[in-house]
Amino acid sequence: MFKTSPLFNCGRVADLLSRREWLCRAGGGAGMIGLANLLAEEKLLAGPPIEGASDPVPSLLPRQGHFPAKAKSVIWLFMEGAPSAVDMFDRKPELDKRDGETTDIQAFFGNPGPLMKSPFSFQQYGECGQWVCDKYTNVAKHVDKMAFIKSCYSESNDHVPAIYQINSGLPRPGFPTAGAWVTYGLGSENQDLPGYVVMGNTQGAKGGPHNWGAGFLPSTFQGTLFRSQGTPVLNLNRQPKVTRQDQRAQLDLMAKLNDEHMRRHTRDVEFADRMQSFELAFRMQKEATEVVDLARETQDMHKLYGIDNPASKSFGSKCLMARRLVESGVRFVQVYSDGEWDAHSNLEKNHKEHCAATDVPVAGLLSDLEARGLLDSTLVIWGGEFGRMPISQNGKGRDHNPKGFLQWMAGAGIKGGTSYGETDEIGYEAVENRVSVNDLHATILHLLGIDHERLTYFHNGRSFRLTDVAGKVIQEILA
Repeated sequence: MFKTSPLFNCGRVADLLSRREWLCRAGGGAGMIGLANLLAEEKLLAGPPIEGASDPVPSLLPRQGHFPAKAKSVIWLFMEGAPSAVDMFDRKPELDKRDGETTDIQAFFGNPGPLMKSPFSFQQYGECGQWVCDKYTNVAKHVDKMAFIKSCYSESNDHVPAIYQINSGLPRPGFPTAGAWVTYGLGSENQDLPGYVVMGNTQGAKGGPHNWGAGFLPSTFQGTLFRSQGTPVLNLNRQPKVTRQDQRAQLDLMAKLNDEHMRRHTRDVEFADRMQSFELAFRMQKEATEVVDLARETQDMHKLYGIDNPASKSFGSKCLMARRLVESGVRFVQVYSDGEWDAHSNLEKNHKEHCAATDVPVAGLLSDLEARGLLDSTLVIWGGEFGRMPISQNGKGRDHNPKGFLQWMAGAGIKGGTSYGETDEIGYEAVENRVSVNDLHATILHLLGIDHERLTYFHNGRSFRLTDVAGKVIQEILA
């Protein structure tokens, strides 16, 4: 059918339009983009579809999913360094019996030893009778809200690719992370804050900003790194001698210059994305500073999150800020624990310290969300990038183990007090109802009202999705 068009016959626009006419028509595109954004902000225009193709102008305006959602927002508590399931939530009596027994299991990074029982004692909690170690007694009070996924597995035994995979579905950098996909699909309820916020490890997360990047999605959807103290975002505040009016005038001038550029390059999505970033940064100068101001909270609230204790102050502050962010309409918040649960040499010391840093804050977050009615609309996720071996390493430690590890979810749409899947009798390898990273992501998207097979973005000649060509929803843990 294209052969009937003189444009395709001659291949020259000039045979149909003059240069001036062509520029005039092309320039209309920028105006229509501006009009579309204005109508959308006034809720006079439906949000763009969440599947198939990118928006002409990347937008964080809220959008509807494929079906009614159980969750409106996500708080992902990322335990960087990989906690050991058999020492936290997945008690293995057989491992206790076989303590000291040699096996043919090999450590990835050397010095493999015999099987090693947990140095911690366990107790059953809640109506569900979930076993929890004696260092996580505050979190243990909430087990009837949680679904424990005990049969996770991933591809890499190295931290960086494993963190990339748990975040993006692939063990390589450069792909959109789960938070970026969610904000691309659903936007955000608050246009004065980013839709996707990350509170990182105080030591710096392994793999860096790729862990919250947007990959080939427009950069509007990448995570914004917040700090738990002081200015939440670096370089956010105006220079002392620049007034709000001066800054507004600068942005207006920039908008005029940008509009001229858009008249010549109407399909320059990344340029339009940068224009929106400037405007968001301007709006954030007030809103973000207020959200991060934990002094607005009572002393009782600080105590609930463990901010009054030096051991848990940092992580508690981040958890409290996460609640304030989702309460303000932010769609996706990822909270990294500080340091690393990377217990190669002394598991007991390592896990005892990290439990002390996170136990009260995690329990406080769950209690606070429930008291405010936010747990019914917020999905809370806890876990690391892989697990740890049942054998000892360096005498008292445990090596990396991607063959079997644990994650738990609580809150919106989750069937509390449930357990899904199992590793073998010593906790080495997932053997029953195995759960891939794609399955985890499919389940998260499902709870947000998104069909993981329909949330796509066309790039480099094909449609990509968070779950690639795999993934199934774990129906057994859904309410």
